[in-house]
Amino acid sequence: MNNSKSELFNKIFNAFVLIGMTVATVIATGIKLGAAESGRALLIVAAAGSLCGVLANVLSANGRLLTFLFGLIDVTIYGVVCLFDTKYGNAALHLLYFLPMQVVGFVQWKKRGASEGHQVQARRLDGRKWLLYGGIFLVGLVVAYYVLCALDKTEAASVIRWVVLMDALSMMCNILGQYLLSTAYMEQWIFWIGVNIASVVMWALTLRRTPDSSYALIYLVKYSFYLVNSLNGLRIWLALSRPDAPGGAQE
Repeated sequence: MNNSKSELFNKIFNAFVLIGMTVATVIATGIKLGAAESGRALLIVAAAGSLCGVLANVLSANGRLLTFLFGLIDVTIYGVVCLFDTKYGNAALHLLYFLPMQVVGFVQWKKRGASEGHQVQARRLDGRKWLLYGGIFLVGLVVAYYVLCALDKTEAASVIRWVVLMDALSMMCNILGQYLLSTAYMEQWIFWIGVNIASVVMWALTLRRTPDSSYALIYLVKYSFYLVNSLNGLRIWLALSRPDAPGGAQE
């Protein structure tokens, strides 16, 4: 795909994600506002945060520095909502890790050439770092699952507690994805795809378990759009991190 066609595709795709997410969020919010007996304020805040999040997601896919401004708003709101919904892993993750990492990412991307008019200079992991982060992911997933099982008493005990497992999986993918995003590595998108799949399943299970949840539907829609956008982000960053790309694949 040549540059002009690629730029046109990105513009159309970005518009689809932004407009689609906005329309879906407004419709879902309207439906839930009409049915909700309480929690309307939290529902509206969650919807606003979701729109900031999808904008940050689109900007990050395109390597733009404003990613971290809208990301700051999104992670704050999402962390508070998860706290209310007893998803303690994601609450702690967003409020204690993602918030400061927005600042780290802004500084690191500035160092790698990102500005209002320029994309970040992307890079790729080598084999040694892949083994390191893969090991951290597997160990962290097991630890997070058993810790969250001990904290979360809302799901009946079973061989595998699926909502908790999706929470733990999302947590670990988020940790590594955010680190790789803030340090401009292409492989972040593999973890973001994992985050989005886990989050879609987690919120779908939440909606099935508590159909009257005022914000589960919004987050189900949000992460569905995130999943589509993360596939496009992987495509863009594969090109940005090529050795022959301007500033690409540099340590």
